[in-house]
Amino acid sequence: MEYVSDTPDLGAVARPDSAAWVVIPLYNEASVITGVVTGLRPAFAHIVCVDDGSSDGSARLAEAAGAVVVRHPINLGQGAALQTGIEFALHHSSCREIVTFDADGQHRVEDAVAMVAMSRRDDLGTVFGSRFLDDRTRPGWMKKVMLKTVVWVTNLTTGIRLTDAHNGLRVIRRDAAEQVHLNQDRMAHATEIVLQLARTGLPWDEYPVELLYTDYSKAKGQSVLNSVNILVDLIVR
Repeated sequence: MEYVSDTPDLGAVARPDSAAWVVIPLYNEASVITGVVTGLRPAFAHIVCVDDGSSDGSARLAEAAGAVVVRHPINLGQGAALQTGIEFALHHSSCREIVTFDADGQHRVEDAVAMVAMSRRDDLGTVFGSRFLDDRTRPGWMKKVMLKTVVWVTNLTTGIRLTDAHNGLRVIRRDAAEQVHLNQDRMAHATEIVLQLARTGLPWDEYPVELLYTDYSKAKGQSVLNSVNILVDLIVR
């Protein structure tokens, strides 16, 4: 299948989407979280940051930027933060879709908006963002090999055929999100959520996204070593 990106013009968005709730796991991202939240606000009315025991003022900055902040008193891991955010959003009847979005600035708002539109247009339970459906994202050959290995292991264990298994940008429709119950707290949660979404039996698709690998995001863990850790985490768990 050939994918053509129909990335929307955010300047043309009349008002923020009030039915798609953005959930952001947040841990010590004080230097970038203001920009992430303010970037999302023109497109989405509801932005939920789950502060996972940050010690750098991330929660205060996210709140000041316009996000609703739910707090974990101690660090429980990204999987736990994601689950808390999903449950919080589902508690509100206005929530029709959940957009999972990373806090480090590597995801593009334009891609999230386009994925929500795709979910509604094609009546999809889940839309997975994939950096490997086109050549805009350049992670480096070694990291690409590791990520492709993670994809292979994930597809083998979940029965779903993805091109990018550990991309945090997803759109999950309410009926699919209600069947997500994450138990893995570290990076293995990304495989666990794929497995649980596959088991819903609801239709899904992938959307080509561009990940922005900055010096900051690489320093925060978007490295080859982190890819190795993901693979080890998968095998061990």
